[in-house]
Amino acid sequence: MAKGWTFQSLIDAKMTVMAQCHRAPCNHNQVLDLVKLRDRFGPDAPAMADDLIPKLRCAKCGGKKVGLIYTPDTTPNAYGKAKGG
Repeated sequence: MAKGWTFQSLIDAKMTVMAQCHRAPCNHNQVLDLVKLRDRFGPDAPAMADDLIPKLRCAKCGGKKVGLIYTPDTTPNAYGKAKGG
Protein backbone atom coordinates (compact mmCIF):
# COMPACT_ATOMS: atom_id res chain seq x y z
CA MET A 1 0.00 0.00 0.00
CA ALA A 2 1.18 3.50 -0.79
CA LYS A 3 2.31 5.85 1.97
CA GLY A 4 -0.31 8.47 2.71
CA TRP A 5 -3.84 8.70 1.40
CA THR A 6 -5.20 6.60 -1.43
CA PHE A 7 -8.52 7.16 -3.16
CA GLN A 8 -10.03 4.23 -1.28
CA SER A 9 -8.72 5.38 2.10
CA LEU A 10 -10.24 8.84 1.51
CA ILE A 11 -13.58 7.25 0.58
CA ASP A 12 -13.48 4.92 3.59
CA ALA A 13 -12.74 7.86 5.91
CA LYS A 14 -15.58 9.86 4.31
CA MET A 15 -13.17 12.66 3.47
CA THR A 16 -14.09 15.47 1.10
CA VAL A 17 -11.49 16.87 -1.28
CA MET A 18 -12.10 20.26 -2.87
CA ALA A 19 -10.02 21.68 -5.70
CA GLN A 20 -9.69 25.45 -5.91
CA CYS A 21 -8.35 27.45 -8.84
CA HIS A 22 -5.76 30.01 -7.75
CA ARG A 23 -5.86 31.88 -11.04
CA ALA A 24 -7.34 35.35 -10.61
CA PRO A 25 -10.08 36.30 -11.22
CA CYS A 26 -11.40 32.72 -11.61
CA ASN A 27 -11.14 31.28 -8.06
CA HIS A 28 -13.52 28.46 -9.06
CA ASN A 29 -13.82 25.56 -6.63
CA GLN A 30 -15.27 22.09 -6.99
CA VAL A 31 -15.55 18.98 -4.82
CA LEU A 32 -13.74 16.07 -6.45
CA ASP A 33 -15.67 12.88 -7.18
CA LEU A 34 -13.46 10.41 -5.32
CA VAL A 35 -15.39 7.38 -6.56
CA LYS A 36 -14.82 8.36 -10.21
CA LEU A 37 -11.15 9.03 -9.51
CA ARG A 38 -10.81 5.66 -7.75
CA ASP A 39 -12.47 3.92 -10.70
CA ARG A 40 -10.14 5.69 -13.16
CA PHE A 41 -6.81 5.39 -11.31
CA GLY A 42 -7.43 2.43 -8.98
CA PRO A 43 -8.26 2.16 -5.26
CA ASP A 44 -4.61 2.09 -4.15
CA ALA A 45 -3.51 5.02 -6.32
CA PRO A 46 -1.91 7.77 -4.22
CA ALA A 47 -4.25 10.68 -3.53
CA MET A 48 -1.93 13.13 -1.78
CA ALA A 49 -1.89 16.72 -3.06
CA ASP A 50 1.49 16.24 -4.76
CA ASP A 51 0.05 13.27 -6.67
CA LEU A 52 -3.22 14.91 -7.70
CA ILE A 53 -2.37 18.53 -8.48
CA PRO A 54 -0.38 17.76 -11.67
CA LYS A 55 -3.41 15.85 -13.02
CA LEU A 56 -5.91 18.64 -12.36
CA ARG A 57 -7.08 21.55 -14.46
CA CYS A 58 -9.76 24.10 -13.59
CA ALA A 59 -13.10 23.12 -15.15
CA LYS A 60 -14.02 26.80 -15.57
CA CYS A 61 -10.90 28.51 -16.96
CA GLY A 62 -8.59 25.59 -17.80
CA GLY A 63 -5.85 26.90 -15.50
CA LYS A 64 -3.38 24.56 -13.84
CA LYS A 65 -2.78 26.66 -10.68
CA VAL A 66 -4.93 24.46 -8.49
CA GLY A 67 -4.85 23.79 -4.74
CA LEU A 68 -6.59 21.10 -2.71
CA ILE A 69 -8.46 21.22 0.59
CA TYR A 70 -8.96 17.92 2.44
CA THR A 71 -11.87 17.97 4.92
CA PRO A 72 -12.55 15.15 7.40
CA ASP A 73 -15.98 13.70 8.12
CA THR A 74 -17.74 16.15 10.44
CA THR A 75 -20.85 14.13 11.23
CA PRO A 76 -21.61 13.68 14.94
CA ASN A 77 -19.50 10.98 16.59
CA ALA A 78 -17.16 10.66 13.60
CA TYR A 79 -14.16 11.42 15.82
CA GLY A 80 -15.28 8.97 18.49
CA LYS A 81 -15.74 6.19 15.94
CA ALA A 82 -12.31 6.84 14.46
CA LYS A 83 -10.76 6.63 17.93
CA GLY A 84 -12.67 3.45 18.74
CA GLY A 85 -15.31 5.16 20.89
